[in-house]
Amino acid sequence: MKPRVLFIVTGDPRTSPRPAEAVRIAAGVGAWKRADIAVYLQEDAVLALGESSGGPMEEEDYARYWPMLAESSQPIYVQKNAAALRELGQAAVLFREISDGQLAELAAEQTYVIRF
Repeated sequence: MKPRVLFIVTGDPRTSPRPAEAVRIAAGVGAWKRADIAVYLQEDAVLALGESSGGPMEEEDYARYWPMLAESSQPIYVQKNAAALRELGQAAVLFREISDGQLAELAAEQTYVIRF
């Protein structure tokens, strides 16, 4: 059975390169197809799904790696009713909103949980 890895991203993509790095790493690990990858964006991190969510380098990372993650069998998860969702505009990929309780259930099913 393949390990399951959940990336929980909480950083603000407007002020930190960490969300872009998390997306890049998640896509890279997922490309090996030796682990099932899930990504959860919390609070301001949901802005990473937008078209202009960071500096030029981060935007290039998002444009390259979001489609790779979207092709996996796991949806991109976001915090339900996150305030930043109102600022998001057009998302680069489809996502699914989940509650804190659903996040807890999702995390409990994982082999590894990595927080950015």
